[in-house]
Amino acid sequence: MSAATTPTPATADQMGSNLMSISINTGISNPASPAARPQALRDSSTMLRRKLKHALRYPGLTLGSLMVPVIFLLLFVYVLGGSLASGIGHGTSYINYLAPGIILMAVTSAATSTAVSVCTDLTEGIVARFRTMAISRASILVGHVVGSVIQTMVSVAIVIGLALAMGFRPTADAVHWLAAVGLIALLTMAVTWLAVALGTLSKNPEGASNIVLPLALLPFIGSAFVPTGSMSPWLRWFAQNQPFTPIIETIRGLLLGTPIGHDGITAVAWCVGISVAAYFWAVRLFNRQA
Repeated sequence: MSAATTPTPATADQMGSNLMSISINTGISNPASPAARPQALRDSSTMLRRKLKHALRYPGLTLGSLMVPVIFLLLFVYVLGGSLASGIGHGTSYINYLAPGIILMAVTSAATSTAVSVCTDLTEGIVARFRTMAISRASILVGHVVGSVIQTMVSVAIVIGLALAMGFRPTADAVHWLAAVGLIALLTMAVTWLAVALGTLSKNPEGASNIVLPLALLPFIGSAFVPTGSMSPWLRWFAQNQPFTPIIETIRGLLLGTPIGHDGITAVAWCVGISVAAYFWAVRLFNRQA
């Protein structure tokens, strides 16, 4: 009988090398490894840089999304503002009433570029290429979401600056400004995750650009341009109970000192609820597609 052969050091090294090769080729990483979390952070940072470089290299989609709120701001202030101002009843200029709603339009309009970007990555095969690398799969979504949030907040800042140049005069102090920006960032996170889910659901980039269109239209059917009390009864009910109306009223109250009431709690609840639901939906769809 021959004794069992003990693997030589060379054989053991070769086995370890083969296992590492399998891990790299399949994209599998050991979650218990101490290096897993720092690697996930590094991968997410790389994907974020990729997202921002794409935005700088191909600015057309971002600028197109930014032009929507800018055009509506100019249109409603200089063309329709005189007619609509008489029905506001807040004792303030129309641009002060309008600006919070246009700020929200900057958030919803940016969802188009997010959905198209995610759909493009899935349909052009880059996600399949990423799967062959030893990178965190979650970092792909994190890069898209964080990059889109940064882009959207920059667009919001541009819209606010333009509104100030056109006569928007908020009365908020630093604390109220901070609260308003925090709520806008929370809404941006919710809308971005929803756009990621819709972009993953789409079959092509053209479909992704269309599927998020209702998000850009919802502020119209709310208190962005006129008070909901001036609407017909059936439309008024929808306008008062859809997500964007309490968010607009909360931002308006924080920046202009109008009454907020229970709208603040409702606004935060809507943002958190949409964020959580859209996150799990997006992750589930992405794992299925990828």
